[in-house]
Amino acid sequence: MAARRPCIAVLTGGGDCPGLNAVIRAVVKAALRLGYDCIGFLRGYEGLVDPVSYMPLDRQNTAEILLRGGTILGSTNKGRFTALVGEGERVRIDPELLSQAADTLRRLSVTGLVCVGGDGSLSIAQQLHEHGLPVVGVPKTIDNDLGSTAFTFGFDSAVATATDALDRLHTTAASHERVMVLEVMGRHAGWIALHAGIAGGGDVILIPEIPWSFAAVCHQVRAREAEGRRSTLVVVAEGAQWPGGGLVHDTPAGEKRQVRLGGIGERVAAELTQRLDREVRTVVLGHLQRGGTPTPFDRMLATQFGAHAVALVHEGRFGEMVRYRPPHIEGVPIADAIRELSVVDPASSAVRAARALGVSFGDETAAGCGAAAEG
Repeated sequence: MAARRPCIAVLTGGGDCPGLNAVIRAVVKAALRLGYDCIGFLRGYEGLVDPVSYMPLDRQNTAEILLRGGTILGSTNKGRFTALVGEGERVRIDPELLSQAADTLRRLSVTGLVCVGGDGSLSIAQQLHEHGLPVVGVPKTIDNDLGSTAFTFGFDSAVATATDALDRLHTTAASHERVMVLEVMGRHAGWIALHAGIAGGGDVILIPEIPWSFAAVCHQVRAREAEGRRSTLVVVAEGAQWPGGGLVHDTPAGEKRQVRLGGIGERVAAELTQRLDREVRTVVLGHLQRGGTPTPFDRMLATQFGAHAVALVHEGRFGEMVRYRPPHIEGVPIADAIRELSVVDPASSAVRAARALGVSFGDETAAGCGAAAEG
């Protein structure tokens, strides 16, 4: 009986985003050229343990996936493998699960496991590495908040979706002389809100990194009205801190998982309606930002990540994550990459440019605009 060829496996963890299939395709094409077989574990890390679930990957079943959103392998941000709970608390995974995963890789002759994911998924990958598994990481998150890499794939596609929404909202806002609030994703970092807000001509951008007040937001609206501009677009990241502190979410008290953010757009709109005595409408993009065809930039970045992940496996550089340091793709220890999140610097050139154009970040000193209390 012929000996089983060495194999490179890939899995996709956490939330889906445009570009995951481009990574899978690149891993397969690069691995096959080096003489490896390929498999993909289904439903993220859950596929590693009983019941083990995987599919063979080859040129045929990955040939047409470059343009497809989502992931052909499926994913999950729930299940038995959980490394982050609450608002980011790291926890240890059950050692028995890690041992089962190690047994699975040995049984399938897996030389290297490419784990594609964000902060939570890569925290799991790090624990697998510490348990002795041959793991390589690929950074994925539309929030663009992973440390050690200039960009993560999925971010550019999410910004394109949010920018398109702002382009469409401009006409409705102007036609009806309305204030429109667009809520976008961004748990810890305001990258999507910042980039889309600038690219889409937003007038107010509210992000987690810059404390803001309703007085300043209302001042921006009234200042625009005084200049004859009766419509205002407000872009708010889901993780923007409510004035006075705290996140807006709907996670039941005591539940041991990351809080599910959402709802700040509606609350901002309700407060502005009261303070301004104006009609204010809300649009929540939600999972629309995760879906659809990846942009050319994301396809290019994801493809490079996949190819370089295979190179790391081939060179035995386990416990590393590929990263983009323009103009190069290189490796960095996963432990370093997940140590600190990448957030918007309030003094960055992008923020300064937006302010120079008259965009408000809600932190300007301004007169009050109504009797409603802050917070």
